[in-house]
Amino acid sequence: MLKSAWYNRSVDRAISKHGVPIRLPLERWFPIEENHDELAGRYSCVLEAVADPDFIVRGYAGEFLAVRAIESSKFLVVVYREQSAEDGFVITAFLTKRVKSLLKRGVLWQKEKMQRHPV
Repeated sequence: MLKSAWYNRSVDRAISKHGVPIRLPLERWFPIEENHDELAGRYSCVLEAVADPDFIVRGYAGEFLAVRAIESSKFLVVVYREQSAEDGFVITAFLTKRVKSLLKRGVLWQKEKMQRHPV
């Protein structure tokens, strides 16, 4: 299991790019996993996507969508809300191949691309 400063399994939180702890309690995780079979066993991946996304996209009602590539053409999307500077929670998560349509909502943050240096 992945362990680092942003992840603490006992409290089920990841730290968002805004520095807000985002909760993912098991009682929230089980319905997500039941409704999205493809996410079975990817609990830590969901928290990783919040802490280290490739993009953060604007939601329609004040929520954020953390988007992270998990395969060459498959993306994990985690929808979460920051209620305050000290608390937030995961709403849902899903896999998609249609990331371009999500990015049209408005990219709020993007991971810097690594620059290649000439050999």
